[in-house]
Amino acid sequence: MPEAGETGWEFGLSGALYVLPDEGDYVQPTFKADRGLFHFEARYNYEDRDSTSFFVGANFELGDEVKLALTPMIGGVAGQTDGIVPALVADLTVGPFEAYAEAEYVFDLEDRDSNFFYMWSELSWWPTEWLRAGVVTQRTRVYKTERDIQRGLLAGFTFKKLDGTVYFFNPGADDHFTVVSLGVSF
Repeated sequence: MPEAGETGWEFGLSGALYVLPDEGDYVQPTFKADRGLFHFEARYNYEDRDSTSFFVGANFELGDEVKLALTPMIGGVAGQTDGIVPALVADLTVGPFEAYAEAEYVFDLEDRDSNFFYMWSELSWWPTEWLRAGVVTQRTRVYKTERDIQRGLLAGFTFKKLDGTVYFFNPGADDHFTVVSLGVSF
């Protein structure tokens, strides 16, 4: 049986554990599959709790010294929220610095007043090939918070096909929380 790299497919499986102070903790798993231009993604608890989303998109990469990767996607969410979701993932790398962003707009099929914009962004510095540190921001509706945008710090590592990051949101505030993310590519 051929290995994943021999078939031209690349896969990724990740999970983010949200440790929240005033609500129940939850896990947000994501599965990705890429082959050349083609991108497929499935998520759970991402747009809303107890909701599953699926996306198809296209991968574009530009540059050598300055690298830009873009993945525009279209998808849908079903469960506690039902909707259509256009999305974009962007990753810009310049030397040891990386700017990463995920943005999407959920068009709620049951209640137009529930439409919402989601954003996750990171600015990281990679002092080594396996270690990074930086800042993170997020705008979400998956859990309740008094802040429209959460801000925080991140520390992450990469080892072979494994990567992990710990995010500390709203440090020093009463509504602080932690997200622990672990992923593997194959």
